[in-house]
Amino acid sequence: MLPRPPRALRVVVIGAGMAGILAGIRLAEAGFSDYVIFEKSARVGGTWRENTYPGIACDVPAHLYTYSFAPNPDWSQTFAPGAEIQAYFERVASQYQVMPHIRFNAEITRCEFVQGRWQLTLADGTRAVGDVVIGASGVLHHPNMPELAGLADFAGASFHSAQWNHQVPLDAQRVGVIGTGSTAIQITSALVPRAAHYTLFQRTPQWVMAIENPLYSPAQRAEFARDPEQIAAIRAAANTLMVDFVSNAVIDADSPGMKSIERRCQQNLEHSVADPILRERLRPNYRAACKRLVFSTDFYAKLQQPHAALVTSGIERMEARGVRTADGVLHELDVLVLATGFRADRFVRPTRVLGREGLDLDTVWAERPTAYLSLSVPGFPNFFLLNGPNGPVGNFSLIRIAELQLDYVLQLLAQLRAGTYREISASAAAASAFEAARIEAAKKSIWATGCKSW
Repeated sequence: MLPRPPRALRVVVIGAGMAGILAGIRLAEAGFSDYVIFEKSARVGGTWRENTYPGIACDVPAHLYTYSFAPNPDWSQTFAPGAEIQAYFERVASQYQVMPHIRFNAEITRCEFVQGRWQLTLADGTRAVGDVVIGASGVLHHPNMPELAGLADFAGASFHSAQWNHQVPLDAQRVGVIGTGSTAIQITSALVPRAAHYTLFQRTPQWVMAIENPLYSPAQRAEFARDPEQIAAIRAAANTLMVDFVSNAVIDADSPGMKSIERRCQQNLEHSVADPILRERLRPNYRAACKRLVFSTDFYAKLQQPHAALVTSGIERMEARGVRTADGVLHELDVLVLATGFRADRFVRPTRVLGREGLDLDTVWAERPTAYLSLSVPGFPNFFLLNGPNGPVGNFSLIRIAELQLDYVLQLLAQLRAGTYREISASAAAASAFEAARIEAAKKSIWATGCKSW
């Protein structure tokens, strides 16, 4: 029997952020030349394109938050600012010739599996087709907008942190921020020195771990460029630290590593906040890392400045002059920032995805999003997710995770290309067994110890 000729596959990638750029590079390396990346915006970068708020930075060491095949000797500091990360992704996408494969301003609104292929509909009504779809649309890209009574009545400027209005002046203004996640903490550090008065509205306090963020000197950066092995050593050390100190700790709430994390967070609070009343208002009533850990060099110090205030009374409504809290106090503001996070359960949605025999992904995910190995959903053949449901989105590098997941997906695509299979997706039995095992394992994790965490 003659060998079966390779099957030509057209691969569609949704999103040109970190994972989408990675998919393009690795697809080309694997010989899949017929691929297209649909990007809803006009630039690559994903979350780093969307989020441009003052103080934005990655809380993973920069040399670890890079593609394994594209080290960057020019990071300015240990934890890189957002603008440098955005520039890195733009540079890599250009260097690896991904850009010609991207269709910008092309939002996919519908994917339907019909007669063995994916039929795609774009927002402008045009159609496209693909044999394989890789959902690389990310996790944190749908802003979570709070329902605040009277928000339209506020006379000042207001916007979500992921939709920052850089035309609004901040210096010598009365600035208020709603939220206490990583974004709000970074904004606090950046804006307290600039604002005439700064108010942080806190619903739930966060555990904050102290970090140092030293700059890389020009001489160090020149050495990194001359000797990439130095970067490799930094990556290896950072990876060991993240795996041993964080990853292995959070999956076992009783582990020594988890207890060490808790001690460090408690010591940071105790040693950094002088006022005992303020200290207790900042003390969470849940265990450290139950919510995603927040890292900061100076959050507590900035919040203790004379012109900064922490408000813990609930927000009753917005008024023309500011925020009225449940205790009756009106907090007058010029600028209000909604650092209220993202709809982390969206993934590829709101794109409507219809699998075999019209199976609707929204129906499958009606209770909660699930996927086998976070990659594949039963009934949706040749449809794969990067950083999908229940993927390890914690305090570690999503780039490393995406690379491992894509390695797996490329093995499946090789089977499709060889003609061994025409359709691949997880079976219902495999997905059910995986989800049951995941739920059982999660019971030991720090996330199951009594907090509300995305």
